Amino acid sequence: MGMSAGGGRSGSRRGRRGKNRPMSEINVTPLVDVMLVLLIVFMVAAPLLTVGVPIDLPQSQAKSLNTDSKPITVSVTSAGDVYVLEDKIDPAELISTIQALIPEGTDERIYVRGDTVADYGSVMKVMGQLSGAGYTKIGLITEQEQGQ
Repeated sequence: MGMSAGGGRSGSRRGRRGKNRPMSEINVTPLVDVMLVLLIVFMVAAPLLTVGVPIDLPQSQAKSLNTDSKPITVSVTSAGDVYVLEDKIDPAELISTIQALIPEGTDERIYVRGDTVADYGSVMKVMGQLSGAGYTKIGLITEQEQGQ
């Protein structure tokens, strides 16, 4: 009889310990909800984070390029102002500004964005300065033609 009473007590102790033991499963539903909200926020915000200089780009049928790194962008506005990334600069300081951003050398790709109504000579002057300084990977940025 002593054994059955002792066995009964130890069985009841295990039952209590099982009820108070912390749950070892992770509830991933809130994690998934937060990740989906962040995904939507970044998908909406990503196109707005490109280049801050407002330019009306010309349209072309050229395909887009795949690039891994953030390129250096030189913009020429309709008024002939020159911007490197988002900072307005004096056209005479273009090469020194680019060299400060790319200290490794002239192998980095540089994109030139010219407004649709910008003077052709202004855009060509910027490209000539870059080419004269030894930069050979110069690209022009346009928008995809609509309706093609």
